[in-house]
Amino acid sequence: MRIALIHALRHSPPPIEAAFAELWPQATLMNLLDDSLSSDLARDGEITAAITQRFLDLAQYARRAGAEAILFSCSAFGPCIETVKRELAPMPVLKPNEAMIEEAQAFGGKVGLLASFAPTLVSMPPEFPAGLTVVPKLAEGALAALDRGDGPEHDRLAVRAAAKLGECTVIALGQFSLARAAAAIAAATGRPVLTTPASAVRKLRTMMRLPIKSTV
Repeated sequence: MRIALIHALRHSPPPIEAAFAELWPQATLMNLLDDSLSSDLARDGEITAAITQRFLDLAQYARRAGAEAILFSCSAFGPCIETVKRELAPMPVLKPNEAMIEEAQAFGGKVGLLASFAPTLVSMPPEFPAGLTVVPKLAEGALAALDRGDGPEHDRLAVRAAAKLGECTVIALGQFSLARAAAAIAAATGRPVLTTPASAVRKLRTMMRLPIKSTV
């Protein structure tokens, strides 16, 4: 079964590939990356019609290449992915964060939303259901550290930011690239930590009518 993974940040493929290796090793993965999407969004300050069309182009290419489902890893582009869902229906198309949001609901209380890409904290909180309190927090400098190849500094900054979410019931990591720091964040905060890659793979297996291999 071929699953297309579409990315707007170059750090996203490794964590989702690791999640598939653990939870669904039989899947055949197809990675499509356009990291200029994230820089263009940061420059423009909003999702434009041109950016949405580029998402459609990538998704349509994936379908032509034989993908049976698409998982996006770019949480700041929710409206673009909704457009793709409508255009490619009934093909399974999954937003990067929808599975994690569903799992976060089970914890109730306050959900700490940690992101390393600032636009995520604009686009993602409205996707949580009404009645669930979302506490957004930016891990300032973490993405820049990862961009220059300093993984330990990325993780340190992520942990430092997450420590300020101590009043939350659960911490949700808004970028696929943050998954690498999940264990350190859990150890530092004593809170359950949800990652977009693991949640997404579990939901994809369900959408494709396969048993869930493991749970949170």
